[in-house]
Amino acid sequence: MSLDWSVVWEHRGQFLAGTWMTIVLTISTMAIAIPGGLFLALMRLSRWRLVRGFATAFVEFFRATPLILQVYWVFYVLPATFGILLPDVTTGLVALSLNVSSFNSETFRAGIISIRQGQWNAGLALGMSRAQVFKEIVLPQATMRVLPALASTWVSLFKDTSLVSTIAVMELSYVSLQIRAQTFRILEVLTAMAAIYWLLGYPQAKIVDWMHKHWRVPE
Repeated sequence: MSLDWSVVWEHRGQFLAGTWMTIVLTISTMAIAIPGGLFLALMRLSRWRLVRGFATAFVEFFRATPLILQVYWVFYVLPATFGILLPDVTTGLVALSLNVSSFNSETFRAGIISIRQGQWNAGLALGMSRAQVFKEIVLPQATMRVLPALASTWVSLFKDTSLVSTIAVMELSYVSLQIRAQTFRILEVLTAMAAIYWLLGYPQAKIVDWMHKHWRVPE
């Protein structure tokens, strides 16, 4: 078996473009999914049963079904059934954002309800409104509790973006598979793809480990 690693250098522009698209998708998804997850978490904690029920059904649907199915649903069902045709990148971003928002909502909800009721009561006893208590007492503490979990989701998202390659979004996995098909260099191309994912994910994973260690909230 002869190896030809020059194929990686020859297609470096395509690898870089695919890597950049992966990074853009990850950043864009989290930019949507963080406020989206917080909104869903607040809906699930609402005092109105109808709001809670809708948010629960929404979150559990996206948590319980495969992400690739959600990508296909947005890509195929919306145009065929509702006449909504989105660009490939937008389709992938919508599917990823809905999925990650649902998981983020549970992270946020767990952080919010972990704050002891006594702190709510103390704030209210001082004359603060519920909104003020939430903003000034609950949210800062909840943020410290959920940041490590959100960081883990962020690292995982770098790999999950590869699923949008199934609808021809030009991210790293799709570009790598194209190069593989053109050059017939399976080992070299897929090894390069794995190395790029590792270089993207490993340093961030170690940062997450540090966050879990140093930002752990003792009860």
